[in-house]
Amino acid sequence: MAGAEPPAATFERRVLRSAAEHHYLRVRLELPDGGARPSVAQFKQLVVSALRELHGEVGAALPVDVLTYEEKTLSAILRVVSSGLVKLWSALTLLGFYQNRRCAFRVLQEYIIRVQRGVSAENSWQIVRRYSDFDLLNNSLQISTLSLPLPPKKLIGNMEREFIAERQKGLQAYLDVITTHHILSNCELVKKFLDPNSYSVNYTEIALQHVSMFFRSEPKWEVVEPLKDIGWRIRKKYFLMKIKNQPKERLMLSWADPGPDKYLSDKDLQYAVKLLSSCSHPYIYKITFATANESSALVIRPFSEKGTLKDLIYKAKPKDPFLKKYCNPKKIQGLELQQIKTYGRQILEVLKFLHEKGFPYGHLHSANVMLDGDTCKLLDLENSLLGLPSFYRSYFSQFRKINTLEGVDVHCFGHLLYEMTYGRPPDTIPVDSFPPAPSVFVVSVLESILTCEAMKNGMPTVSRLLQMPLFSDVLLTNSEKPQFKIPTKLKEALKTSKECIEKRLTEEQKLIHQHRRLTRAQSHHGSEEEKKKRKILARKKSKRSAYESGEEHSAKYSNSNNSGSGASSPLTSPSSPTPPSTAEHASF
Repeated sequence: MAGAEPPAATFERRVLRSAAEHHYLRVRLELPDGGARPSVAQFKQLVVSALRELHGEVGAALPVDVLTYEEKTLSAILRVVSSGLVKLWSALTLLGFYQNRRCAFRVLQEYIIRVQRGVSAENSWQIVRRYSDFDLLNNSLQISTLSLPLPPKKLIGNMEREFIAERQKGLQAYLDVITTHHILSNCELVKKFLDPNSYSVNYTEIALQHVSMFFRSEPKWEVVEPLKDIGWRIRKKYFLMKIKNQPKERLMLSWADPGPDKYLSDKDLQYAVKLLSSCSHPYIYKITFATANESSALVIRPFSEKGTLKDLIYKAKPKDPFLKKYCNPKKIQGLELQQIKTYGRQILEVLKFLHEKGFPYGHLHSANVMLDGDTCKLLDLENSLLGLPSFYRSYFSQFRKINTLEGVDVHCFGHLLYEMTYGRPPDTIPVDSFPPAPSVFVVSVLESILTCEAMKNGMPTVSRLLQMPLFSDVLLTNSEKPQFKIPTKLKEALKTSKECIEKRLTEEQKLIHQHRRLTRAQSHHGSEEEKKKRKILARKKSKRSAYESGEEHSAKYSNSNNSGSGASSPLTSPSSPTPPSTAEHASF
């Protein structure tokens, strides 16, 4: 799941039912008092004892096979004749003791989930989950306050075939919802559920280890506390910091390791990250300290109690977890028109500045814009240096015309403008129609970025957006002179890195486009309408072949009579042509 990433997972029951003779049960023995674990023979005897205790000697004669048994987990797969399923299930459920020790049998239902990341079927895997795993995930996701469609529990009758089939559909619908929700699908809880092998490590501990190593030579810094889950990235961690001789001043440290778009050499990366603290711009949030090595980077900034632009829109507390802050806002309300105009202009100005400097960004979203009074200031310039994926990558990777980092920034600006205007993200991309806005000029900008026509024709430039009526009359009062000196050699490295990032994006978009064409073709080929057309064409071709075969046979018969030879072969009447071989039309 990772980018899901990704198409909805599909699954099927792991323990199959046979409609003919047998039923299969996966069970687990629980021994709360501990003690020696039964061997496979003792386990089988315990099953027989449970049947005898409830159903007598007749019940004990019920044929039950232990197909597999894991002594470590005390779990087994049992096979029983279908007519004896209820007897076995009830006997196991009511058994309470084993060798004078308390025990309990749990009958398990497990599901196989096939997960695929991206468009390649080769990048897929299977995981096994029980309903209780879904329930645990759902309880963990309640922090989002979203109403998720998990099928309800059922204590009695949960082994019935109809109920299991209905639950399977319900669990599929549940997976569809969480894997298509932009924030949920990227959260660590869902990633671990769908891809436990890739997300089994504790990244907070790893981050703390790296931070401690960095600060061996910088003893003035001190970690106050981890800021758990305040961001959406799984492998980017945040800590509240202080300077030892200035204990009242609070700072925020962010740590991250490189991503798939890291194309700078280790030497260039370390130099570029350290250079960030020298960047001075009225709309870039000041960096106090920045450093990097070959495996990660950390950046320290002042901690803002007001939070980000997204916190303002959603009326959220900056220290709260990302899921709690942004998944389901209590009140949906956009910003005032003047705020939209001013913030939008400030953000476009800093994007223009970075593009002119040859510095790639590609990470614009409302949680990456810090508020300082009435001024917006851009965050996380280090993301592009580290090659981290964009928050909106799953959107713009669908459209081949968004193939430059400037185009990516403009597309992301469209998302941000929509959020500022309506107080929530768009339901779908492209956007077919826009709700009433504070100004027609707002809708005009949104239409130039987020509509289907815009996706087909390409994004406007940042300079073009600055000239549009919504932003052109905004008066900027900040007089701070921008300053960001990038050496020529590093500029060349950044240019090469930018080209590599854009090339990988183009290749990914090409694969997605090819997959869509193939999927559409297969869907069209398998439609009922197409099947009817093929049947009609097959009948026409069959008739035409039969007619042509008859004409050919007739001509041969005529030629044979005219030549005077041929009494040795049986004659065929021209009015009764030889039927064509059925093998010629087998494909139809």
